[in-house]
Amino acid sequence: MSIGHTLLGLLESGPRHGYDLKRAFDEKFGHDRPLHYGQVYSTMSRLLKHGLVEVDGIEAGGGPERKRYAITEAGITDVEKWLATPEKPEEYLQSTLYTKVVLALLTHRDAADILDTQRAEHLRSMRILTDRKRKGDLADQLICDHALFHLEADLRWLELTAARLDKLRAAVTR
Repeated sequence: MSIGHTLLGLLESGPRHGYDLKRAFDEKFGHDRPLHYGQVYSTMSRLLKHGLVEVDGIEAGGGPERKRYAITEAGITDVEKWLATPEKPEEYLQSTLYTKVVLALLTHRDAADILDTQRAEHLRSMRILTDRKRKGDLADQLICDHALFHLEADLRWLELTAARLDKLRAAVTR
């Protein structure tokens, strides 16, 4: 996820302080990985340097001065381009799990055990996500569905690989 673009998009609704941006980000996108304040302010500094935001006001308070940021026209254009650009699909061609299976075969270990252990871990994760989805709001349901669909694809791969282990062993050990 592009944190800079996300913060710019949040600024389109109006100027905000860094604290408000962090809170909005965490509420909408950061359930599992909230932003650190330092990350917000370093990102805002970079956006300011590139002319994508401007300081809309500075307020004195009990602590450090609080800057209020506003998105610029260049920032709006940047967000529009980012939103219109498709994300590169993750192809998983350098899978750690595949590497483990092949190395197990090359070192005469039980690759089926690795697949079984991984299957159990995927199923555990799926149960947790399904519970979270059941209890969550629409945003949680959608993000959990995204993760569940990826885990389901992984499970299909695990089953396919388990069914082809003898052929894979022959292919990698010749």
